[in-house]
Amino acid sequence: MSHTSDDRLDPGLLRLIGVTLLGGIMGILDSTMVTVAADTLAGEFGSSLSSISWASTGYLLALTITIPITSWAIGRFGVKRLWLFGLLLFLVGSLASALAWDVASLIGFRVVQGVGAGVVDPLVLVILARAAGPSRAGRVMGMMGVVLSLGPVLGPVLGGIVLESMGWRSMFYINLPIGIIAFLLALRVIPADPPGVRSSGARLDIFGAVLMAPGFAALVLALTQAGEHASFGTPFVLIPLVIGLVLLAAYMVHALRARDTEPLIDIRLFASRSFAASVTVQGLVGLGTYAGLFALPLYYQMVHGHDARAAGLLVAPLGLGSALAMPLAGRLSDRLGPRSLVRAGAVLAAAGAVVLARLGADSSEVWSAAAAFAIGVGLGAVGAPTMGSLYRTLPPEKVPQGSSILYNLNQLGGALGVACVALILAAVGTGTAAGGKIDGFQDAYWFVLAVAVVILVASSFLPGRPETPAPAQPGAGAESEAVPQPTAARQSEEQSAFAEGGGRVGG
Repeated sequence: MSHTSDDRLDPGLLRLIGVTLLGGIMGILDSTMVTVAADTLAGEFGSSLSSISWASTGYLLALTITIPITSWAIGRFGVKRLWLFGLLLFLVGSLASALAWDVASLIGFRVVQGVGAGVVDPLVLVILARAAGPSRAGRVMGMMGVVLSLGPVLGPVLGGIVLESMGWRSMFYINLPIGIIAFLLALRVIPADPPGVRSSGARLDIFGAVLMAPGFAALVLALTQAGEHASFGTPFVLIPLVIGLVLLAAYMVHALRARDTEPLIDIRLFASRSFAASVTVQGLVGLGTYAGLFALPLYYQMVHGHDARAAGLLVAPLGLGSALAMPLAGRLSDRLGPRSLVRAGAVLAAAGAVVLARLGADSSEVWSAAAAFAIGVGLGAVGAPTMGSLYRTLPPEKVPQGSSILYNLNQLGGALGVACVALILAAVGTGTAAGGKIDGFQDAYWFVLAVAVVILVASSFLPGRPETPAPAQPGAGAESEAVPQPTAARQSEEQSAFAEGGGRVGG
């Protein structure tokens, strides 16, 4: 029965999800694992911390630059070829990073890793969205959200364990067995690309790539520097910020005027209210999540005197709450739509933020852990339905572009969250006593509360409950049973709604 096929994920799809997430988890973990090794690497290479930080910044910038190009390359080379290439490039970068002999070589090899991750990471979204179909997009994105939620939390913890037990080179060597297994399984499980896919892709919009990819990278660099310097007023922040904004503004003008080539990202996608709301809310989820993840360890270290490892473990409830909420919220969103779930999640995240904003210097860690768990559950209940909504309404040919926008806005949101919290802590001051230090962290969580309120407001623009398709007529032929009618009907209705909402992307 079609109802059963919609409610249950068949074994083939589950295998595809597992293999895809196995390949994608390396880049998600690697982006945060290496940060804990900064002191060790500085001592190893006799370098400053500011120089070593470029091993992480270079990785992030390379990833950001590559993602828009990947959205075009999917149509030119096909998903499977590109996935295998990205995995291979990431493994080469990992091996080379493990063998690095100085700071310059480490930064260069981390850039190679970042390019590989920039190919693989958005492909995770594309592969899963295409395999799930509109009727199961929420639950499949919820399963993927488990990895996205736990990655930023587990990365530093695992990095610290590997660093202390096996040394810094093992932080890169550990990718090799995982990557080789993921590569071999992908050869068998990732669906083959349709015949002739290489001739179906449009010509690369080179001018658009020159504008957009560095534009995104410059914004990420500006926000990263703002977090490190705790200021938006330094040249390290202002120069890349202005460059990034100018390049992206120029790209928007170019994309709207493009006639001979298809732009990397069609700006007219944002004319659809549901699309614009989905990617905006997902960016806000990244902002709130990383703001919380940045402030909470500092609270435990500076107010309660815990070491870095204990502080990292005490932050785990935030990621755990999100990981638990995402699959359930994603599954429910396929039936209820995203709007009501996002509203409930925003309210819960706001309640957790209020508790953290009112903690005192003598408050028990039990309260802070419970509040962090509530924020995680709330943001998880926002994230999966929002991603499902995006892929449920996008026309199939625009899925790669939607994935690129979603991933980049989530990255920008995360970088902005860290920068804003750093600025808040610097502006309020941390004092010398526990009572003086708490003020900055309280203000940081008032900021997280404000993010939750904005998500609540933006939820009004998300789709509501999906319409129930008409049941199949008795006596329908075998052909009508071969295609699950709810899936096909819902896809047609929702993509029609996308066009009616202003999302006409064909010209």
